[in-house]
Amino acid sequence: MKRIRIEGGHKLTGTIQISGAKNSAVALVPASLLSDEIVKIDNIPNISDIDALNEILMYLGAKVTRDGNMMEIDSSSIINKEIPEAISAKLRASYYFMSSLLGKYKHVEMYFPGGCSIGARPIDQTLKGYRALGARVVEEGNKYTIDADELIGSEVYLDMPSVGATVNTILVAVKAKGETVIENAAKEPEIVNVATFLNNMGAKITGAGTSTIHITGVDYLGSCFTEVIPDRIETGTYMIAGALMGENLRIENIIPEHVDSLIGKLKEMGVSIKEERDAVTISATEKLNHVNVKTLGYPGFPTDLQQPLTALLTQCSGESVLEETLYENRFKNIPYLNEMGANITIDEKKIHVIGPTKLVGREVSATDLRAGACLVLAGLKAEGETIVNNVEHVLRGYENIIEKFTQVGAKIELEEI
Repeated sequence: MKRIRIEGGHKLTGTIQISGAKNSAVALVPASLLSDEIVKIDNIPNISDIDALNEILMYLGAKVTRDGNMMEIDSSSIINKEIPEAISAKLRASYYFMSSLLGKYKHVEMYFPGGCSIGARPIDQTLKGYRALGARVVEEGNKYTIDADELIGSEVYLDMPSVGATVNTILVAVKAKGETVIENAAKEPEIVNVATFLNNMGAKITGAGTSTIHITGVDYLGSCFTEVIPDRIETGTYMIAGALMGENLRIENIIPEHVDSLIGKLKEMGVSIKEERDAVTISATEKLNHVNVKTLGYPGFPTDLQQPLTALLTQCSGESVLEETLYENRFKNIPYLNEMGANITIDEKKIHVIGPTKLVGREVSATDLRAGACLVLAGLKAEGETIVNNVEHVLRGYENIIEKFTQVGAKIELEEI
């Protein structure tokens, strides 16, 4: 078990380099199985989710070499066998293996994926895509057995623009016969990253990043190189840290357009932001305006940033209202923030934050990845010492978070307990 100990109240100044996107990398690694040759992926973040995916690769017999942030994967000799629950349950993204194996072999057996407990996360839209392309799905408890005599391109209309269902349908369709059209597709940058990777292998995908994606199936996918895009959620988390405690905190290796919705909200609050082509510089300001925020699919405000943002809302003057439209259990950070001195009430899918309030260090627990990030941010602002337990959740998604905060002036350390 690990925990993070934070001495609050220290200014953050200097430069933070953003790592590769977790939400891209966890899809790119399973997508590599569709290649019939060797692929290389650069800018892979060093996080525990990647370690879990690597475990599945090795279990299937892939040859994997990791050198820093470069990963080389040779899946030419993998064995398509049942992926047991013990490893599939470690993270949500394990279900991308289900799609890659189905797309390549027309058969897959594995258990329902794991991940953070942030609410109902069904895979019905993914299964809808499988069935539309001709697959048969058998559910036995948590186990899925999926077969297809042949995968045939089809039109798939997603009932909601789900990132996971969009990626999974693409993975199954790239080697299907004929053309597949995904309507109401998610538009997140991570989907463009995955489509570019597959196109570099020889796939024929157009429209990624829009609501309509066309895929023409191919028989063979070869070797390629791709790079993971910068992590927009990590970017946003450090931007919020800058708004709380920054003194010319510079955040580099970013794509500002990917965090436009956050930049807009920070400016509305009155935060000092200087934008460049691939960087932003942020300083905390004395008085912050209250704002209203509603989570939406990209390019709207990301659900993965609403919990980190809540730490900042506690410092805004007046009442801020934040509405979560995607997951019903994404307010588990609120009781802990209130223990630290926040004034937050939960009203079904909304929270009402009255500020500014003085935050005081307490012993708290990370209930999921982004809730943990929120509590770390609150600890940086709080008076005294904050201890965040269950930080394995945080380490799943943020590469070298302790080192990155330390190098810009935070008093923060990781402890084994």
